[in-house]
Amino acid sequence: METRKVQQTGGSSYIVSLPKEWIKKRSIKKNDLLGIITQPDGNLLITPQVDPRGVERKKDIDFDEVKDNDFLFRLLIGAYIMGYTKLVIKSSRKIESKTREKIIYFTQIVIGPEIIEETSNQITLKDLLNPNEMPFHKTIKRMYIIAENMHLDAIKALRTSNQELADDIAKRDDDIDRLQWLIARQTNIALRDIILAQKMGVSLEEAHFYHLIGRLLERIADHGVNLAKNVKNLIKYEIDSNTIDDISRASKISMKLLNNSLDALLQKNINMSNQNIESVKELNAACEEINQLTSNGNLHLTIALSYIIESIRRAGEYSSDITELIIDYLMN
Repeated sequence: METRKVQQTGGSSYIVSLPKEWIKKRSIKKNDLLGIITQPDGNLLITPQVDPRGVERKKDIDFDEVKDNDFLFRLLIGAYIMGYTKLVIKSSRKIESKTREKIIYFTQIVIGPEIIEETSNQITLKDLLNPNEMPFHKTIKRMYIIAENMHLDAIKALRTSNQELADDIAKRDDDIDRLQWLIARQTNIALRDIILAQKMGVSLEEAHFYHLIGRLLERIADHGVNLAKNVKNLIKYEIDSNTIDDISRASKISMKLLNNSLDALLQKNINMSNQNIESVKELNAACEEINQLTSNGNLHLTIALSYIIESIRRAGEYSSDITELIIDYLMN
């Protein structure tokens, strides 16, 4: 770490010299503007980037080296999450229709990128979303709502033997994924660009905090999908109403844990977070009672019930994990 002495000029101004190597590396010249940002911990950040829109980050992808459409899709997702604002897919030959369809699917499943230029052997995507338009807390609240409804509708499908409703739940997983990818993307943007982070109204700690919550909500939604799949298997068998009631009761406890974690987050309430963690014991007891009921009888029925209970339990436990993160966050 280099040190500089503070000098006083004119009786009211204080001056600190900047490292010569830093000046040369960033091609800073006399009378150029520098941004000075006060950090939450009292430190000052000096940056040559004063444009609040940030710097365009371009990523070229050579399809000749990729050759596989699924691999290309994973690369596009990775580049999106890492905060690239312009993606160029090139090929020495004409881009085939299946490859183009995969690129279009990418633009449909993520938020922001659109095709802005296209030739026979090159497609250019540009992110048209302003990060300020999608605040972290609004994205997280939307993920909460989608995840909860997936679980609620899975239980409704079980009660009403509705196969179509169970099928519809799996489709909503794409909505959760695109929101999780957006949070991951904005987190990386905030970590890389402190100016944009301030424009988004989020600190680096908050961005990381929301990213962790988003990952847990995505896992809760995944268990909603698993729940729906196994409900479809369970519908094939005749199951008594008491068992359905027991499953519903366990699911209500699990979703209560999820809702309480959101309330604790919105209210910034440590006591509520702690109480929510303690409530996991009630969920585990309810799940264990149902597991004992499945020990006898049809093997396929027992397996389906076991998977259902496991998804309900894991959703509640992930909700408890969220409240643990909230306690850590509020202690800061």
